Amino acid sequence: MESLYEQLLWLFILAIPVACIAWTVTHEEIFKEPRDYCVKKSKECHKLVERKFFYLFTCEYCFSHYITAIILIITNYQLLFEDWRGYLISFFAVVFIANVYMSLFALLRQNLKVEIIAAKLKEDKLKEEKESESQE
Repeated sequence: MESLYEQLLWLFILAIPVACIAWTVTHEEIFKEPRDYCVKKSKECHKLVERKFFYLFTCEYCFSHYITAIILIITNYQLLFEDWRGYLISFFAVVFIANVYMSLFALLRQNLKVEIIAAKLKEDKLKEEKESESQE
């Protein structure tokens, strides 16, 4: 079994693609139409199972569990133990770290949007001041 340092390094690395995939599918413009369809179906389907199935494509936290399961199958990554417990611990650890990444990314994007809006408002105000000065 790998050292604890190597296992933790893998934990933080494997959470990156999980976060990227989960965020992209549940938030980015490229998947807007399928996501909108899933939102609609998650509200309109009559069967609970169908509603939950479609909901999973709209929630980054929920979706990250499924992506993590796929990543763990592909990589055979285990954390702390070399049996089923290692898979179980690694599953929840990767989901947790991936969601920390997504939360940080969401905060970063929000801050960038605020800065862009503030810069635009400042630019508009300067334009108005210049126009009012040139009219005088």
